[in-house]
Amino acid sequence: MSLCKRCFTESIEEKTRATIAKYRMFRFDDTIAVAVSGGKDSVSLLQVLAKIELRHPKARLVAVTVDEGIRGYRDEALKIAAENCEKLSVEHRVVSFKELFGYTFDQMVKRMKGKDSVKLTPCAYCGVLRRKALNTAARKIGADKLATAHTLDDEVQTILLNILHGDVLRIAKEKPVTDEVHPKFVPRIKPFCEIPEKETALYAYVKGIRFQSTPCPYASEALRNDARAMLNMMEEKHPGIKFTIFKSIEKIRPAIEETAKKEGLRECIECGEPTTEKICRTCQLRKLLK
Repeated sequence: MSLCKRCFTESIEEKTRATIAKYRMFRFDDTIAVAVSGGKDSVSLLQVLAKIELRHPKARLVAVTVDEGIRGYRDEALKIAAENCEKLSVEHRVVSFKELFGYTFDQMVKRMKGKDSVKLTPCAYCGVLRRKALNTAARKIGADKLATAHTLDDEVQTILLNILHGDVLRIAKEKPVTDEVHPKFVPRIKPFCEIPEKETALYAYVKGIRFQSTPCPYASEALRNDARAMLNMMEEKHPGIKFTIFKSIEKIRPAIEETAKKEGLRECIECGEPTTEKICRTCQLRKLLK
């Protein structure tokens, strides 16, 4: 690897370490579940965390991949995730929608499309179910933290989407390190939250890491695509605006948190998982599938 390439990869690794230290994401003996989809961001994060873990022999790293059951798409990603884990000697666990919810995601989409009352896009309910699957898997392995590869771009897109959906209180929850609000919730950490997506992609290319580049066949329907396009256009005209938005939200988040505290948590009457509603979103979706 040439000197400039080595300098770049080391700078990404150092930025990640700095973010971890800044937000106090880990303890030296944590068991860390890493969400690995097989995409560029997640395999890059796995590579960086595996390198960091070498300095902390009491820490444990376990990769978790969600198999939604998307034909012609997820099969390739599962192989890539497994290959990366094997190269890094990282334990790999797979959790499936079929196992947890009784249907593959392809089956869910077909059933949802047959219901006129369902106005959600596939990405909307996939996100709910993926979060549940990752949390369940992380809890089963006894993880202290669940690391996701959300980049600066992802964070800013999510901020904008929460505003567009009128769900601004969620901004208080979606932060670099989530609060320990319930014993059944594994706290999430986002080591790439201050690193642009272009840099994580370049890191994967420079390191020669194999990743899945094929987009999800359902992604075209997501509002996130419009948010991404708008933010990229603004970033091109006004460089640094994504980071400015991120830092602005970090400043006002404490005020939003004060309001969000009043909302409180209860346990879902169907599955017992923590939720702000009487019946959690996952159970609401499962009822629609029947």
